[in-house]
Amino acid sequence: MAIVHWDPFREMEDLLDKYSRTPIKSLLRKRDDGLLSSDWMPTMDIKENKDSYLIKAELPGVEKENVNISIEDGVLTIKGEKKTEKEEKDDKTHRVECSYGSFFRSFTLPREVKSDQIEASYKDGILKLKIPKSEESKPKQIEVKIK
Repeated sequence: MAIVHWDPFREMEDLLDKYSRTPIKSLLRKRDDGLLSSDWMPTMDIKENKDSYLIKAELPGVEKENVNISIEDGVLTIKGEKKTEKEEKDDKTHRVECSYGSFFRSFTLPREVKSDQIEASYKDGILKLKIPKSEESKPKQIEVKIK
């Protein structure tokens, strides 16, 4: 019988490493209460300028065909899937840190957007959305006359 050295700190380090990469990942699994879940969460930037909102999503390794963008009741949802690579039977995996599986992110849009004029582009794993603002939401300057 071989003697195995047990290191509890190594197990704790592995556990913390697993969840530090995607801090919300453990909370988003399908639960018994029927909540929807995601296997991983891509990072996103949301910016605003005077004419539009800009969303940039990093989706490395996700094919364009596996990305779906929808709007329903003022909620923008980005769904997709990053498929696992085909493993050869002779390969031996030592560590897996890349995230695979399905994902979704949802954002409530302001009322003052033109959701029918959203522009989307996808290149090199970067999804960019440009959501134009409606005219009434753009800032207006009113001249005040002093008497």
